[in-house]
Amino acid sequence: MVEQERKYAVPAAFRLPDLSPALPSGGRVDSPAPVTLVATYFDTADLRLARAGVSLRHREGDEPPWTVKLPTTSPGVRHEISRPGATDTVPAELAELVTAYHRGAPLVAVALVSTVRDRRELRDGDGGLLAEVVEDRVTSVAAGGATGTVDLSFREVEVERGSADADLLDRVEALLTTAGARLAEFVPKHVKALGKPARRAPDLVGPGELPAEPTAGDVVTEAIRRGVRRILRYDPLVRLGEEAGDVEAVRKMRVGTRRLRSDLRTFAPLLDAAWADPLADQLRWLAGVLGEARDVEVLRDRLRRTAAADPVDPLDAGALDRLDAALAARQRQATTAVADALRSPRYLALVESLVVADRAPRLTPKADTPAEKALPRLVRKPWRRLAHGTGRHGGVPALDPLGPDEQWHDVRKAAKRVRYALEAVAPVLGAGAGKLARAVRESQALLGAHQDAAVAAETWTALALAHPDDPTLAVTAGRLAERERAEVRRARADLPDTWRRAVRRRKGWLT
Repeated sequence: MVEQERKYAVPAAFRLPDLSPALPSGGRVDSPAPVTLVATYFDTADLRLARAGVSLRHREGDEPPWTVKLPTTSPGVRHEISRPGATDTVPAELAELVTAYHRGAPLVAVALVSTVRDRRELRDGDGGLLAEVVEDRVTSVAAGGATGTVDLSFREVEVERGSADADLLDRVEALLTTAGARLAEFVPKHVKALGKPARRAPDLVGPGELPAEPTAGDVVTEAIRRGVRRILRYDPLVRLGEEAGDVEAVRKMRVGTRRLRSDLRTFAPLLDAAWADPLADQLRWLAGVLGEARDVEVLRDRLRRTAAADPVDPLDAGALDRLDAALAARQRQATTAVADALRSPRYLALVESLVVADRAPRLTPKADTPAEKALPRLVRKPWRRLAHGTGRHGGVPALDPLGPDEQWHDVRKAAKRVRYALEAVAPVLGAGAGKLARAVRESQALLGAHQDAAVAAETWTALALAHPDDPTLAVTAGRLAERERAEVRRARADLPDTWRRAVRRRKGWLT
């Protein structure tokens, strides 16, 4: 579930105004009796969750009573996940869900927030909830387990979006501000209660602005921080699966691991190998686990799309169902493997390593070189491998239209590395690097389509061979495989023109 709220500060004399003018025709305002909510918030002793914008609470009277709220990239918008459980024990599933934030530190009660809530439910003509406007009087705050906690009382108004559009929320805001409310910074109640310790910087530094004259180390540090964010941001969403509402969470987390590994390789001369190489090895392990789950996701989606490619000549529906069932079984195994990996001590150690990498990657003395001097040389090496065939696999010039799929896949990986390198250095080397990265991405996407089709063709054939007594499945798999091979041939035919457009974007410092 996604929660979207706006918060407002209110003066002492504030009263909720009549909100009916904001409603569409036929709408109504319901006013349930005020309720008292008592919530206990859990966190680490150093408030790692609160500082990262995460909350974990047990609230009496809620059903289910346990709730985790996770930040998104939009202010006031959070993922909300609730579970049942005993009052005094954090449910294991929710504790695991915030692993990337607590990193194995014990979760203890840190704040008790008691709130008297006066609520207005804005409903449409059919009774559907458009939005909820609440005035909260936080009457008592107590703490245990965390230092620096303060006792205070305050009032605030929240508008939580239901099915309303932005225009309705703006009309509600106009009524509230006329009555004296003021749109305020989004600060959760328990963060206000916990005071300054909860407002300190999160453990992840996160990307920032480069200095006016950056060193190569400044650039690689920012690249690493972006990479760490890409991985850890999707940890909870991968654990939630379909409930998260992000069907591409596994793909995005996998891309994050691969991208950071690529940056560690490209910028290796700037990094302490004794530090970077073990981190890259652990990222390779995680990418492999995520890759199994992602690959079968792609195959299940591709099965139906490939089958529907020629509606004039449909494939056997029963055979397609049997193929999908085989993939579904494979997907369940892969999903279980991901869940087991994310619960493992190995993964917990990797998360800690990523946080350390974000704070202070270990750089070599070469990292002190001005970025504009050091970076072109580092990007030039993977570019030459790709564009001039100086690498083991020959690059784009060596691609044989009749060659093995593996060669084309190796060039795809090389293109991806070049693109990642260009994107990392673009803030320093200029818009030309960014434009070239986008051009390389077109070739990479074509090579990706080639790889997906080649893997799918191989998979359909293998599934048919695994069921030699099912001739209908064999025929269906064979027809699917032929359609996939046609996609492979199209990708190979289209690549030369696509690549020429990329080469035209190359910059002088790459030659």
